[in-house]
Amino acid sequence: MSRADGRRPDELRPVRIVPGYAQFAEGSALIEIGRTRVLCTASIEEQAPPWLRASNPGHGWVTAEYAMLPRSTPERMRRERGMILGGRTQEIQRLIGRSLRAAVDLALLGERTILLDCDVLQADGGTRTAAITGGYVALHQALKRLLEEGRIERWPIRSAVAAVSVGLVGGEILLDLTYAEDAVAEVDLNVVMSDRGRFVEIQGTAEREPFSLSRLEEMVRVARQGLSLLFRAQREALEAGSARVAFGDG
Repeated sequence: MSRADGRRPDELRPVRIVPGYAQFAEGSALIEIGRTRVLCTASIEEQAPPWLRASNPGHGWVTAEYAMLPRSTPERMRRERGMILGGRTQEIQRLIGRSLRAAVDLALLGERTILLDCDVLQADGGTRTAAITGGYVALHQALKRLLEEGRIERWPIRSAVAAVSVGLVGGEILLDLTYAEDAVAEVDLNVVMSDRGRFVEIQGTAEREPFSLSRLEEMVRVARQGLSLLFRAQREALEAGSARVAFGDG
Protein backbone atom coordinates (compact mmCIF):
# COMPACT_ATOMS: atom_id res chain seq x y z
CA MET A 1 0.00 0.00 0.00
CA SER A 2 1.02 3.62 -0.52
CA ARG A 3 1.78 5.46 2.73
CA ALA A 4 0.89 9.14 3.06
CA ASP A 5 4.52 10.12 3.74
CA GLY A 6 5.92 7.99 0.90
CA ARG A 7 7.71 5.46 3.10
CA ARG A 8 8.16 1.80 2.33
CA PRO A 9 6.11 -0.54 4.55
CA ASP A 10 9.25 -1.54 6.50
CA GLU A 11 10.75 1.96 6.79
CA LEU A 12 11.10 4.14 9.87
CA ARG A 13 10.20 7.79 9.84
CA PRO A 14 13.20 10.14 10.10
CA VAL A 15 14.71 9.87 13.60
CA ARG A 16 16.64 12.57 15.42
CA ILE A 17 17.97 12.28 18.98
CA VAL A 18 19.49 15.35 20.66
CA PRO A 19 21.16 14.43 23.99
CA GLY A 20 21.74 16.97 26.74
CA TYR A 21 18.74 18.99 25.59
CA ALA A 22 17.67 20.15 29.07
CA GLN A 23 20.28 22.22 30.89
CA PHE A 24 19.51 21.28 34.48
CA ALA A 25 18.69 17.57 34.26
CA GLU A 26 21.33 14.95 35.05
CA GLY A 27 20.45 13.36 31.73
CA SER A 28 18.16 14.40 28.90
CA ALA A 29 17.26 13.81 25.26
CA LEU A 30 14.86 15.28 22.75
CA ILE A 31 13.73 12.55 20.40
CA GLU A 32 11.95 13.28 17.13
CA ILE A 33 10.43 10.46 15.10
CA GLY A 34 8.64 11.98 12.16
CA ARG A 35 6.32 14.57 13.66
CA THR A 36 6.31 12.95 17.10
CA ARG A 37 8.54 14.78 19.57
CA VAL A 38 9.19 13.71 23.16
CA LEU A 39 11.44 15.39 25.74
CA CYS A 40 12.98 12.85 28.13
CA THR A 41 14.79 13.99 31.29
CA ALA A 42 16.48 11.89 33.98
CA SER A 43 16.67 13.08 37.59
CA ILE A 44 18.70 11.43 40.34
CA GLU A 45 17.12 11.17 43.79
CA GLU A 46 19.42 10.03 46.60
CA GLN A 47 16.96 7.59 48.11
CA ALA A 48 15.21 4.42 47.07
CA PRO A 49 11.48 3.84 47.57
CA PRO A 50 10.72 2.73 51.16
CA TRP A 51 9.29 -0.62 50.01
CA LEU A 52 12.52 -1.33 48.10
CA ARG A 53 14.74 -0.46 51.07
CA ALA A 54 12.78 -2.97 53.12
CA SER A 55 12.80 -5.78 50.54
CA ASN A 56 16.15 -5.22 48.76
CA PRO A 57 18.44 -2.98 50.81
CA GLY A 58 21.27 -1.44 48.82
CA HIS A 59 19.36 -1.64 45.53
CA GLY A 60 18.25 1.30 43.41
CA TRP A 61 15.20 1.91 41.27
CA VAL A 62 14.32 3.32 37.85
CA THR A 63 10.84 4.71 37.27
CA ALA A 64 9.05 6.98 34.82
CA GLU A 65 6.35 9.59 34.48
CA TYR A 66 4.66 10.35 31.16
CA ALA A 67 2.52 13.27 30.06
CA MET A 68 1.11 14.75 26.89
CA LEU A 69 1.21 18.54 26.78
CA PRO A 70 -2.12 20.27 26.07
CA ARG A 71 -1.27 21.22 22.48
CA SER A 72 0.68 18.12 21.57
CA THR A 73 -2.47 17.14 19.63
CA PRO A 74 -4.66 18.98 17.09
CA GLU A 75 -7.29 19.70 19.76
CA ARG A 76 -6.19 20.99 23.17
CA MET A 77 -6.31 18.26 25.78
CA ARG A 78 -6.70 18.87 29.50
CA ARG A 79 -3.71 18.47 31.78
CA GLU A 80 -3.74 15.51 34.15
CA ARG A 81 -3.18 17.21 37.48
CA GLY A 82 -2.07 15.92 40.86
CA MET A 83 -2.42 12.20 41.41
CA ILE A 84 -5.43 11.78 39.12
CA LEU A 85 -4.04 10.05 36.04
CA GLY A 86 -5.94 8.40 33.23
CA GLY A 87 -5.64 4.68 32.63
CA ARG A 88 -3.67 5.19 29.41
CA THR A 89 -1.13 7.43 31.14
CA GLN A 90 -0.64 4.95 33.99
CA GLU A 91 -0.21 2.08 31.54
CA ILE A 92 2.42 3.97 29.53
CA GLN A 93 4.33 5.11 32.62
CA ARG A 94 4.57 1.53 33.82
CA LEU A 95 5.70 0.33 30.40
CA ILE A 96 8.47 2.94 30.22
CA GLY A 97 9.62 2.15 33.75
CA ARG A 98 9.67 -1.62 33.17
CA SER A 99 11.50 -1.19 29.89
CA LEU A 100 14.25 1.03 31.27
CA ARG A 101 14.72 -1.06 34.41
CA ALA A 102 15.54 -3.95 32.09
CA ALA A 103 18.59 -1.99 30.93
CA VAL A 104 20.08 -1.62 34.42
CA ASP A 105 21.57 -3.79 37.14
CA LEU A 106 19.68 -2.21 40.03
CA ALA A 107 22.03 -3.76 42.59
CA LEU A 108 24.81 -1.45 41.31
CA LEU A 109 22.82 1.77 41.71
CA GLY A 110 22.96 1.99 45.48
CA GLU A 111 19.90 3.25 47.36
CA ARG A 112 18.85 5.90 44.86
CA THR A 113 16.15 6.44 42.26
CA ILE A 114 16.45 7.54 38.64
CA LEU A 115 13.21 9.24 37.61
CA LEU A 116 12.53 9.62 33.90
CA ASP A 117 10.08 12.35 32.89
CA CYS A 118 8.80 11.82 29.35
CA ASP A 119 6.79 14.78 28.08
CA VAL A 120 5.16 14.62 24.66
CA LEU A 121 5.61 17.95 22.89
CA GLN A 122 3.92 16.79 19.68
CA ALA A 123 2.09 13.54 19.02
CA ASP A 124 1.74 11.72 15.71
CA GLY A 125 1.78 8.11 16.82
CA GLY A 126 4.43 6.11 18.67
CA THR A 127 4.78 8.38 21.70
CA ARG A 128 5.34 5.52 24.15
CA THR A 129 7.96 3.84 21.96
CA ALA A 130 9.71 7.18 21.38
CA ALA A 131 9.70 7.79 25.14
CA ILE A 132 11.44 4.46 25.76
CA THR A 133 14.02 5.01 23.02
CA GLY A 134 14.80 8.59 24.09
CA GLY A 135 14.47 7.74 27.77
CA TYR A 136 17.33 5.26 27.45
CA VAL A 137 19.64 8.03 26.19
CA ALA A 138 18.69 10.27 29.13
CA LEU A 139 19.16 7.36 31.56
CA HIS A 140 22.59 6.55 30.11
CA GLN A 141 23.73 10.14 30.64
CA ALA A 142 22.55 10.22 34.25
CA LEU A 143 24.29 6.94 35.06
CA LYS A 144 27.49 8.11 33.36
CA ARG A 145 27.42 11.17 35.62
CA LEU A 146 27.06 8.98 38.70
CA LEU A 147 30.04 6.89 37.63
CA GLU A 148 32.24 9.89 36.77
CA GLU A 149 31.47 11.50 40.12
CA GLY A 150 32.37 8.30 41.98
CA ARG A 151 28.89 7.83 43.38
CA ILE A 152 28.72 4.33 41.91
CA GLU A 153 31.69 1.99 41.49
CA ARG A 154 30.70 -0.07 38.45
CA TRP A 155 28.89 0.64 35.19
CA PRO A 156 25.31 -0.57 35.78
CA ILE A 157 23.91 -0.71 32.24
CA ARG A 158 23.43 -4.25 30.96
CA SER A 159 22.24 -3.37 27.47
CA ALA A 160 20.60 -0.62 25.47
CA VAL A 161 16.80 -0.72 25.21
CA ALA A 162 14.61 0.72 22.44
CA ALA A 163 11.05 0.31 21.20
CA VAL A 164 9.09 0.59 17.97
CA SER A 165 5.53 0.12 16.78
CA VAL A 166 4.40 -2.14 13.98
CA GLY A 167 0.92 -2.84 12.75
CA LEU A 168 -1.33 -4.50 10.23
CA VAL A 169 -3.09 -1.94 8.04
CA GLY A 170 -5.19 -3.03 5.08
CA GLY A 171 -3.71 -6.50 5.42
CA GLU A 172 -0.13 -5.18 5.11
CA ILE A 173 2.54 -4.98 7.81
CA LEU A 174 3.70 -1.42 8.41
CA LEU A 175 6.60 -0.29 10.61
CA ASP A 176 6.46 2.80 12.85
CA LEU A 177 2.81 3.79 12.56
CA THR A 178 1.68 7.40 12.35
CA TYR A 179 -1.49 8.37 14.21
CA ALA A 180 -3.58 8.11 11.02
CA GLU A 181 -2.25 4.59 10.37
CA ASP A 182 -2.69 3.51 13.98
CA ALA A 183 -6.31 4.71 13.97
CA VAL A 184 -7.26 2.24 11.21
CA ALA A 185 -4.88 -0.63 12.05
CA GLU A 186 -6.31 -4.14 12.31
CA VAL A 187 -3.41 -5.07 14.62
CA ASP A 188 -1.32 -2.74 16.76
CA LEU A 189 1.97 -4.05 18.19
CA ASN A 190 4.65 -2.39 20.33
CA VAL A 191 7.98 -4.22 20.59
CA VAL A 192 10.58 -3.39 23.25
CA MET A 193 13.98 -5.06 22.90
CA SER A 194 17.55 -4.92 24.13
CA ASP A 195 20.42 -4.43 21.71
CA ARG A 196 21.46 -7.99 22.57
CA GLY A 197 18.40 -9.27 20.74
CA ARG A 198 16.36 -10.08 23.85
CA PHE A 199 12.71 -9.12 24.21
CA VAL A 200 11.71 -6.86 27.07
CA GLU A 201 8.02 -6.60 26.24
CA ILE A 202 5.61 -7.20 23.37
CA GLN A 203 2.22 -5.48 23.49
CA GLY A 204 -0.14 -6.67 20.77
CA THR A 205 -3.83 -6.08 20.19
CA ALA A 206 -6.16 -7.27 17.46
CA GLU A 207 -8.51 -4.36 16.87
CA ARG A 208 -10.74 -6.47 14.61
CA GLU A 209 -9.98 -10.08 13.66
CA PRO A 210 -7.54 -12.19 15.74
CA PHE A 211 -4.14 -12.68 14.13
CA SER A 212 -2.08 -15.81 13.63
CA LEU A 213 1.28 -16.81 15.07
CA SER A 214 2.84 -16.54 11.61
CA ARG A 215 1.60 -12.93 11.33
CA LEU A 216 3.01 -12.16 14.77
CA GLU A 217 6.39 -13.56 13.75
CA GLU A 218 6.37 -11.47 10.57
CA MET A 219 5.55 -8.28 12.53
CA VAL A 220 8.29 -8.97 15.06
CA ARG A 221 10.80 -9.52 12.25
CA VAL A 222 9.92 -6.13 10.72
CA ALA A 223 10.10 -4.49 14.16
CA ARG A 224 13.60 -5.89 14.71
CA GLN A 225 14.77 -4.29 11.47
CA GLY A 226 13.59 -0.90 12.68
CA LEU A 227 15.06 -1.42 16.14
CA SER A 228 18.51 -2.01 14.68
CA LEU A 229 18.40 1.55 13.31
CA LEU A 230 17.12 2.97 16.59
CA PHE A 231 19.97 1.32 18.49
CA ARG A 232 22.40 2.88 16.04
CA ALA A 233 20.80 6.30 16.52
CA GLN A 234 21.13 5.92 20.30
CA ARG A 235 24.81 5.01 20.03
CA GLU A 236 25.56 7.89 17.67
CA ALA A 237 23.73 10.36 19.89
CA LEU A 238 25.70 9.28 22.96
CA GLU A 239 29.02 9.23 21.12
CA ALA A 240 28.79 12.31 18.93
CA GLY A 241 26.15 14.51 20.53
CA SER A 242 23.30 13.96 18.06
CA ALA A 243 21.98 11.44 15.59
CA ARG A 244 19.65 11.54 12.63
CA VAL A 245 18.27 8.64 10.60
CA ALA A 246 16.54 9.67 7.36
CA PHE A 247 14.24 7.81 4.96
CA GLY A 248 15.84 4.74 3.50
CA ASP A 249 18.84 4.85 5.83
CA GLY A 250 20.30 1.45 6.64
